Formats: sequence, C-alpha cells, structure tokens
Amino acid sequence: MKASALLLASFVALTAAMPAEARQKNVTDPEIPRSLPTEGGAVSVQWTDPGQFSEIKFSGNRWESKRGTWVTDLAEYLRDEAGQRLARGQTLDVTITDIDRAGRYEPAVRPGMEDIRIVKDIYPPRMTLNFVVKGADGQVVAEGERKLVDHGFLMGSNLNSTDTLRYEKRMIDDWLRREFKANAALTSTP
Repeated sequence: MKASALLLASFVALTAAMPAEARQKNVTDPEIPRSLPTEGGAVSVQWTDPGQFSEIKFSGNRWESKRGTWVTDLAEYLRDEAGQRLARGQTLDVTITDIDRAGRYEPAVRPGMEDIRIVKDIYPPRMTLNFVVKGADGQVVAEGERKLVDHGFLMGSNLNSTDTLRYEKRMIDDWLRREFKANAALTSTP
C-alpha cells in the first residue's frame, strides 16, 4: 500500500514539475489567451470561446476534440497568410466565432476506436468569422461576416498529408484568395 501511495505522489510531483508546454493542451483551457499578438504586423486574430465551437459541441467525442492547439494553429496560419495579401498600410482584424474541422468521431464499431476521427465528404471543414479591413488612412475598406465551408475538401491535390489541419488551411487560403484578389496587384513587388 505504501509503495503505491509513494508512486502516486511521485507521479503527481513529476506532472506538476513539467513545463506547461509539455502537458496536454486543451483548447478550452481558460488560461490560454483568445487572441494572437500581432507581432508588429497588420493582422490581428482573436476568437470566441472554443467550448462553444461546433467542433466540440457536435464532434461525437468532445474530449478528443478539445485536445491540442488547433485553434491557435489555425489563427496563426490565418494571421500569417492574410498578412501577405494586404496592400501596404492596410490592417485586418479577424474574430473567429466558430470552427468545425473536417471529419467526425463516429461511434466505435470496435472497442478502442472511439478516438479516431473519420474523414468523409459529408463532414466538410467550416469556419465562421467576422473581419474588418482598414486602409492606410484608417477608413474601413471592407467588413462583414463570412461562413466558410469547403464541400470539395477531399478533391484536389497538393495537400500535405501529414498536416492534421490541411483541409481547414486550404479553406482559409481559398477565402483569402477570393476576399483579397483586388489586393494582389497592390502587394506584388516590381
């Protein structure tokens, strides 16, 4: 009995001593900021409570859906890619209000499979966001809410098969290409 108590105490002490980055991440953790630093750039990205995102509410496995840093990863990707598409002097403020990643956790057919995400064309990636683009003079150039969805996410090529967010990132790329196509000439360098 004493050995098991000592083992448990050692495990608790070791876990507490681990750096925060080494512990399992949870996107609904209230300690995680809900915005990214702009890093001197022109794009700011923030998000609402991930616990209310469709990804967690309707995924089929809330516990697995909460794991990881996927919200921050997608926000960083959006910030970095959007920053390349803005014209000089423009700024972009984005608030992500919902994310539903591609795939679902379906009921397990065999024991131990309840934590496997099944990707089918009936579970496309979705994202809802609000944005404001301001010109160099501070005037609003464009604003609105966009409900992104990629029904053809399983079609196409050039997807990085090791990136677990590849479908969502391509959906973001498609939106940025459509939304900022007029800026393409402004951002290209001679």
